Amino acid sequence: MFTRRMTLRLGLAAALMPATHLGAQTVEDLPLTFDPATGYQDLTVAVPTSAGEVMVKYRFYKAIPYVARPVDVAYQSLNISVPTEINGQKIDASAAPILLANGVGGYMPSSVATASGIDDAQIMAPPPGTAEAPSGSAAMIAEGAQVSNAKLALAAGYVVVEPGVRGRTLQDASGTYYGVAPAAIVDLKAAVRWLRLNAALVPGNTERIVSSGTSAGGALSVLLGATGDRPEYQSYLKALGAADTSDSIFATGAWCPITDLDHADMAYEWNWGGNPMTDGTPDAALSSELAAGFPVYQDSLRLMISKEDGPLTTDTYPAHLLQTWLIPEATAHIYALPEADRAAYLAANPQIGWASDTADFDWAAFLAHVGPRKKSVPAFDALDLSSGENSLFGAGTTAARHFTDISLRKATGNPEAALSSEEQTVVALMNPMAALIEGNKGRARNWWFRVGAKDTDTALTIVGNLDAAARGLGDTVSTRIYWDAGHGANLDAEKFIDWIGQVTTKA
Repeated sequence: MFTRRMTLRLGLAAALMPATHLGAQTVEDLPLTFDPATGYQDLTVAVPTSAGEVMVKYRFYKAIPYVARPVDVAYQSLNISVPTEINGQKIDASAAPILLANGVGGYMPSSVATASGIDDAQIMAPPPGTAEAPSGSAAMIAEGAQVSNAKLALAAGYVVVEPGVRGRTLQDASGTYYGVAPAAIVDLKAAVRWLRLNAALVPGNTERIVSSGTSAGGALSVLLGATGDRPEYQSYLKALGAADTSDSIFATGAWCPITDLDHADMAYEWNWGGNPMTDGTPDAALSSELAAGFPVYQDSLRLMISKEDGPLTTDTYPAHLLQTWLIPEATAHIYALPEADRAAYLAANPQIGWASDTADFDWAAFLAHVGPRKKSVPAFDALDLSSGENSLFGAGTTAARHFTDISLRKATGNPEAALSSEEQTVVALMNPMAALIEGNKGRARNWWFRVGAKDTDTALTIVGNLDAAARGLGDTVSTRIYWDAGHGANLDAEKFIDWIGQVTTKA
């Protein structure tokens, strides 16, 4: 049963919700059946595209609870946008793909309860100095301007579902944190289950759900795609009164995913450890110690570049990144510049060679070209518990916890310190790699990965390993490392929308 305090919190959140969805139900027994005939607004949005502005009329369903027993209904609700007319032409989206666009940034809470239309989720700002700024779908950057996958999908005739998600800073009156791990991924799974439960009522094809997210939202998007129908999450879903259906999805789109957190510090130091910091001086000894642990982890994954090129190890990784993405992306970028601009670019970037219309550089030159790293040592499991990831793994009234043995040992001075079994379980629930390596049967079979070459928010090996794992399973994968781009870049957004059409039609 809910406590009186929780009931009061839910009652306050419920005031933000349309009465047509809450009706006279108590917060302990919210309905899970969707009524498409009520509770919507007819809205219009102008969507900028490369072909010009697209005018879309759409039906907007706001803040529908997706679990029967929400902890906080202001976050555990979703919005649905259904296109009805595009540039004056009526359309039928009843069988269209569904874009499940989460707006999570920094593992912070994201609510759709006060949204006035599509792509208007409220993302709570992180406490000062503790985490990255939120970077949901509207914050992604395309050629110097913001781009919205949600609006582009709507303009393409797709149904867009935007789920609210609990996040790491939510705290009740007793001081208990109720949005820490694994709350966010459980909420996304519950939203998918709600959609599948209402397959005959929700416009769009619930067998063609495509997830998207950026940064921490990208990590959650990958996690959702990798762990479909995994039993480890069932008890959490049951406690919320989630629908008893599948939570598998068709495809995943992820931009600069901040994931594989329990190995992210090692990967970061292996990748960026030799680069100076933008502010301060990294601990060189700790950086070297962390980097030294990465080869063992990378070997344990047993990933392959291809049958012809062999294993993906720390010995082969630099050449793999250079030959597969970095040099081709640099070549395309530089070649596209006008001749005078190309000459100026090469003069300003002496690490990059240019001959026969092809870029030329080695791994050391690339790292020098990127320049200062963004994060300190450790980059994620901070010794002083100051990172956003530390608070992601908070519990009860504890605001932040360590999630790696090495940081726990360094912070406590106890060389024998180790995470408890409970802590290890929660950390594992937030990591998609095991599900991918094992070939989880309920996983998505289509993957879109994007990251910037100058994105030092995490290691490039994060996307590299996701790409290799999915390819090794025979899944459809599209991966790019945008040349000279930073965190949150989305430089081919319209191609992502086209890709959705291609993979869903092909299937």
